[in-house]
Amino acid sequence: MGSYADEETGKGLPDSSTNNSIFRYNSPLVQVGLIGLVCFCCPGMFNALSGMGGGGQVDHTAANNANTALYTTFAIFGILGGGIYNILGPQKTLLCGCSTYILYAGSFLYYNHYKHQAFVVVAGALLGIGAGLLWAAQGAIMTSYPPHDRKGTYISMFWSIFNMGGVIGGLIPFVSNYNRTTAASVNDGTYIGFMVFMAIGTFLSLVILHPSKVVRNDGSTCTNIKYSSVSVELVQILKLFGNWKMLLMVPASWASNFFYTYQFNNVNGVLFNLRTRGLNNVFYWGAQMIGSVFIGSILDYSFKSRRTRGFVGIIVVGLLSTAIWGGGLAKQHDYSREDVPDHIVLLDFKDGSKFTGPFVLYFSYGLLDAMFQSMVYWVIGTLADDSEVLSRYTGFYKGIQSAGGAVAWQVDSHNVSFVYQLIANWALTTVSFPLLIALVVLVVKDDNKDEEGVVVP
Repeated sequence: MGSYADEETGKGLPDSSTNNSIFRYNSPLVQVGLIGLVCFCCPGMFNALSGMGGGGQVDHTAANNANTALYTTFAIFGILGGGIYNILGPQKTLLCGCSTYILYAGSFLYYNHYKHQAFVVVAGALLGIGAGLLWAAQGAIMTSYPPHDRKGTYISMFWSIFNMGGVIGGLIPFVSNYNRTTAASVNDGTYIGFMVFMAIGTFLSLVILHPSKVVRNDGSTCTNIKYSSVSVELVQILKLFGNWKMLLMVPASWASNFFYTYQFNNVNGVLFNLRTRGLNNVFYWGAQMIGSVFIGSILDYSFKSRRTRGFVGIIVVGLLSTAIWGGGLAKQHDYSREDVPDHIVLLDFKDGSKFTGPFVLYFSYGLLDAMFQSMVYWVIGTLADDSEVLSRYTGFYKGIQSAGGAVAWQVDSHNVSFVYQLIANWALTTVSFPLLIALVVLVVKDDNKDEEGVVVP
């Protein structure tokens, strides 16, 4: 592979055949690209499925309950996932995680015929476990493998590949249901298409290398250890709940999945007909690709000082967030939960100007999501360089994020008004910005200073 990992230290030592190409199989670029493809197939397709509102069903009840179960177990295993990743390594962790996505899509195929919620809810709970494992592994790989001065670029690359899954996934229901313009659940072929992609992603997870085998061009590896132990991981995970850096990230973590319920169910799922929802998701996830590249450029290239780049990036996202949520509030005054579904004519993409405004709003929500989450991952990535440490940090982030998601799905299930949901989302994202700025000011060091967890070659 061009270098080898010392069995005692895990430090990458160059051998006589060192190959510094960034396209080496064991290079950070290739490995981040591969985890992007895994997420393209599994959570990317899941996002397309969820983005239709109600999992593609007219009645959102089953999907809301399944997502509550999903995000409840996700909250637990998101936090534990970093430790599990450190013990099992990426291949086993990802294989277990990816396989649960296939089951979840299959449960909606079953629900199309039998209308029994139990299987869907159980599949949701199992997916929460699997998603916790997958995203802890993904977070560790995406934040720890890149060179520390190019983490924004690698994050945006991952986010673009991953969200291409949502783009392709959005085309599946659009094409499969093109001739169905009235309110209806998606057809069987839509769910089967999702399952095929998810199966491919599960097999792709087997090509991800252990971080001790991934070698940066400077000869360093991404962790000091080969494998951790249960006792070590339990102690380190418990310490996260008293770590002030993690506590400052709680509002951003909670907010970052909380808004999906409102956007998917109560914007896309309420305002548009079935085929248009699929088309909207093509652009929603496409907007994420644009947003991640834009914010990644700011966070890596805008200023010489990394601390200044972080500060500017947070301000840019904060201003965009204010504008987009403000636009959402203006649109929300046009309809309410009481007006749905009897008094609203569902919009079709052929409706011209009536379609354009709501479409641009939904597109903007996708843009903001990618910029917000890429910014948070960048901040996490500046706290350490070592995969062992960052797997726990990203696991904590995903755990709190998923707890917020579980609450959000039940908020919608209890028929809380659309406008109150929007205000809660706006408030949560707004509160997170000054806390992230404080974290950048207090913790982020410029490139010529050592960081916590840096492996020095």
